Amino acid sequence: MQRVPMENYEAAHQAFQWDVPDTFNFGTDVVDKWADEPDKLALIWCDAGGHEERLTYADVARLSNQVANLLRAQGVQKGERVIVMLPRIPAWQIVTVACLKLGCVPIPCVTMLTEGDIDYRINHASAVAAITTAENTAKISPGHDLKARISVGGNTQDWIDYDTEVPLQPAAFDAPVINAEDPAILYYTSGSTGKPKGVLHSARAIFTWRVSAWYWLTLSEDDTIWCTADTGWSKAGTSILFGPWSTGSTALFYDGPFEPAARFELLEKYSVSVFCAAATELRQLIGEDVSDRDLSKLRLTVSAGESVNPDVVIRWQDMTGGLLLDGYGQTETLMTVMNYPTLPVKPGSMGRPLPGTIAAILAEDTDTFLGPDQPGRLAIKCPNPQIMLGYWQDPDQTIATRTTIDGTEWFVTGDTAYADADGYLFYDGRDDDVINSAGYRIGPMEVENALMEHPAVLECAAVASPDPDRREVVKAFVILSAGTQGSDALVKELQNFAKSVTAPYKYPRQIEFVTELPKTVTGKIQRRILRDREFAKE
Repeated sequence: MQRVPMENYEAAHQAFQWDVPDTFNFGTDVVDKWADEPDKLALIWCDAGGHEERLTYADVARLSNQVANLLRAQGVQKGERVIVMLPRIPAWQIVTVACLKLGCVPIPCVTMLTEGDIDYRINHASAVAAITTAENTAKISPGHDLKARISVGGNTQDWIDYDTEVPLQPAAFDAPVINAEDPAILYYTSGSTGKPKGVLHSARAIFTWRVSAWYWLTLSEDDTIWCTADTGWSKAGTSILFGPWSTGSTALFYDGPFEPAARFELLEKYSVSVFCAAATELRQLIGEDVSDRDLSKLRLTVSAGESVNPDVVIRWQDMTGGLLLDGYGQTETLMTVMNYPTLPVKPGSMGRPLPGTIAAILAEDTDTFLGPDQPGRLAIKCPNPQIMLGYWQDPDQTIATRTTIDGTEWFVTGDTAYADADGYLFYDGRDDDVINSAGYRIGPMEVENALMEHPAVLECAAVASPDPDRREVVKAFVILSAGTQGSDALVKELQNFAKSVTAPYKYPRQIEFVTELPKTVTGKIQRRILRDREFAKE
């Protein structure tokens, strides 16, 4: 598969052809290939304390071989699932690459997950191993029958010490053959009903994710990219690991709190040329005075996960002198619709389909194609090698994402959008109740299930509520149990309780006590009515 120059979008889109190899192992076919250049820099890591570490591709190749050997020695085999819950430290890349080399399937997890969240993932995916930091080992119950428990950054009882054992492993690794359709990585994503869904991607999907790095990130061997996404997000995979290393770029990895001034200090210090951040971050960054910063190396900034306001785009470009390009993707597909440096940007548009991707707008109730400026269901034509293998152990939900029109299969994204006469796509919303807060996808059932464990809660509904900084926040409408009175103190109690039951980022930032909830005649809560009321207040 060749990188067709995009001097003209239409020509590049028409000329592009998918050419996926029959076998693909990201660890051996990408990382190990770049390692042939011994001084080629893969990763710059730093933290808020001023510590820094630099790893070449050769370093990553050797260390990932050693971790793969350690996993194999513990009995972990190709196709088995492994929990990888690590913060922004080099071990995250090394362990992920090691899993891919071995052919086992990493499950990236944010470190904010609770014991209950991890229990669910281990049980649902039948995970056989877990790798996390010493301070997070307590979140993984000793009751799980795991082949391997590996602790990074500290010796923990009944856990293998990563820092001690990895250096003892052989530096060479005999990798198995990984076929293009073999399972390669499993992400969990929130839905509007039930528990998070496991999105299973194949090796061929990881191969194809370089295409967005070519045309959206426009990465080359000379670039340093910094993406601030959390390690459990699929965006971290495409913009911290798979995209940059497929193009031979250097990735900056920062482990520290969000501080606007520090963001610009790091952009300048490490001569970052491509920056990737959520719209929530960018809205806070544009308030900084950067007149004393040299940002001349920063030629491009990109954002995905939530739309960027046109005003933010203009102000950012005025501040930095570089482009800010919005994009659209899903855990199920990764990046599929983007703005490009060579294509005029329309304010508010998420851009045009990636080369190799054909998108269409379908009517809400029928599988008919809609014309310009008509909102409907956003769909992607199949086959498309970026699209997931399916939802883990959930064939019904997998089938529900597909529809066939005139003999051609389409993947229905679950998002609504419209296209203008020029083919630009504009995001219109979700056709489910998922809440998108600061780039985090939060399923209402996750919040509701957590609150319902509190004895004061009789019934509840969680919806999105508009917020100037986070775009949306979680708001819970709560019916209290008999004899319980609502108060500010109870709001705080319920918020803290939710944080203890599920990942803290999912807690309801707003709570309203009510006496009834809107429901259908069959008793289903109509979250959309509550959500529409919230947004009507703007």
